[in-house]
Amino acid sequence: MIAIIITSIICYRRKSQQAEREYEKIKSQLEGLEESVRDRCKKEFTDLMIEMEDQTNDINEAGIPVLDYKTYTDRVFFLPSKDGEKDVMITGKLDIPEARRQTVEQALNQFSNLLNSKSFLINFIHTLENQREFSARAKVYFASLLTVALHGKLEYYTDIMRTLFLELMEQYVVAKNPKLMLRRSETVVERMLSNWMSICLYQYLKDNAGEPLYKLFKAIKHQVEKGPVDAVLKKAKYTLNDTGLLGDDVEYTQLTVNVFVQDGGTDSIPVKVLNCDTISQVKEKIIDQVYRNLPCSQWPKAESVVLEWRPGSTAQILSDLDLTSQRDGRWKRINTLMHYNVRDGATLILSKMGISQQPEDNQQDVPGERHALLEDENKVWHLVRPVDEIDEGKSKRGSVKEKERTKAITEIYLTRLLSVKGTLQQFVDNFFHSVLNSNHVVPPAVKYFFDFLDEQAEKHDIKDEDTIHIWKTNSLPLRFWVNILKNPHFIFDVHVHEVVDASLSVIAQTFMDACTRTEHKLSRDSPSNKLLYAKEIFNYKKMVEDYYKGIRQMVPVSDQDMNTHLAEISRAHTDSLNTLVALHQLYQYTNKYYDEIINALEEDPAAQKMQLAFRLQQIAAALENKVTDL
Repeated sequence: MIAIIITSIICYRRKSQQAEREYEKIKSQLEGLEESVRDRCKKEFTDLMIEMEDQTNDINEAGIPVLDYKTYTDRVFFLPSKDGEKDVMITGKLDIPEARRQTVEQALNQFSNLLNSKSFLINFIHTLENQREFSARAKVYFASLLTVALHGKLEYYTDIMRTLFLELMEQYVVAKNPKLMLRRSETVVERMLSNWMSICLYQYLKDNAGEPLYKLFKAIKHQVEKGPVDAVLKKAKYTLNDTGLLGDDVEYTQLTVNVFVQDGGTDSIPVKVLNCDTISQVKEKIIDQVYRNLPCSQWPKAESVVLEWRPGSTAQILSDLDLTSQRDGRWKRINTLMHYNVRDGATLILSKMGISQQPEDNQQDVPGERHALLEDENKVWHLVRPVDEIDEGKSKRGSVKEKERTKAITEIYLTRLLSVKGTLQQFVDNFFHSVLNSNHVVPPAVKYFFDFLDEQAEKHDIKDEDTIHIWKTNSLPLRFWVNILKNPHFIFDVHVHEVVDASLSVIAQTFMDACTRTEHKLSRDSPSNKLLYAKEIFNYKKMVEDYYKGIRQMVPVSDQDMNTHLAEISRAHTDSLNTLVALHQLYQYTNKYYDEIINALEEDPAAQKMQLAFRLQQIAAALENKVTDL
């Protein structure tokens, strides 16, 4: 028996040593690869900084396009909902007959008073959460409606959140798994916390962290657009994401085209494009340059403008697909500037779609042609033709040599990823420093909530620093910052292309890795994002630790100071929100679970004293246009 144990220990040690050796080897190889691309990174970074100078001037001139408070909260709270931009909370349109509007609005104001009764609201939330069909998605949506409905009294909202949070913590402590708390948003209170952080950090985003985040977004976008981007596959030559990397080497040339804008004056605007860009990509780059001092929401859409090329005395309308498009069997290639033979220094005219910009007869989409385009919609390609069913069968029977070649190519791809990473490094670092530095401004909500977590840990005799670290990480960096980092359009008036989103996801994952205390040992099977930031992750982790320590040592934020801060937010922004719509949507849950809520209120002594069930019945009668039986 002892011999078996000794043998097991020896085997384990050998495996550990072997894993350690492999880790060091990979680390060394990565450092070698980074060294090989360092000079290229320096040059690329210098070029990017020169080109970003124009962007910085634009920022100074037009300001960072931070969304107003209502649009920001609409996007954070409701854009991820199933209806997206058409969600009633974003549109603000309530379908109420005009004859009943006054009665409904009065009843909803009474419902608002009822929600401001703590006894009613806690019973309401508990009853809903006890319903099996009240899904995680419904909880998230309900919490967001509640946030808007109670926005006028954020001190009260915070009190409700705190009460529910103490209940949630008790559950996890009793179940002896406190580390799991706040890992997801599976309860109403967890989503309430996300929204509370979003509300309290809006001004901080606007005044402090917004600029480095915006510059990071612009730097990624600029770097991505410097190289080919496959419009169909949504893959780019310059990216941080291996799954979004354009595998094939595409030959391309940078062109500067001179653009005249219809009704935009007599001067042409120079715009940098690539000869392999599709016509839609060219339009987008032109729009980006021409309207750069306006918020993105005020830009014309690429499909609403026409691009005309003037190679001489003739004029030609450029389109993604037309009768001149290259065909190969069932496949049709999207037109590029190269397809039309547009050269450097060419003159292009951008105009709004109209009768005068209809294609010439020789390019007119005849009905049969348009039908063919629609028929073949899924059979178009841009830079790399996807593997066809016939080719796929052949590729599955690929040789061992082919697999070895793929492995070699992967290393080349990693070098390319490292090159992009090196070019963007300064922008990534600046963002991390802006949100993880306790020596700078720390939003009062962060200090207040972190102290609350420390107090609760002490109260429940939780001495494990890992648990407290996880709580803080799950309540701020993972709950708020990662969401904003992955979705810059939640705070800025910008459009995020899929190829830019792919790189932002890698940085967001690195940010998440920095917040965990778990050590990730590198191996050949490690995800590329972990390989990319293997050198920096130690410093990022230390940054997070120092940030938490720094906050702990700060002067506490009193309840009174926090309430004053919350009251200021309520005063400044509540009038702009769709409060009445939120109340109407919240009432739908009351209607759906009416009997269960009435029963809960009738069984609660405090609710009985305040006649809360009776008040709800009166509101229901008014809203549903029926005579009450009371």
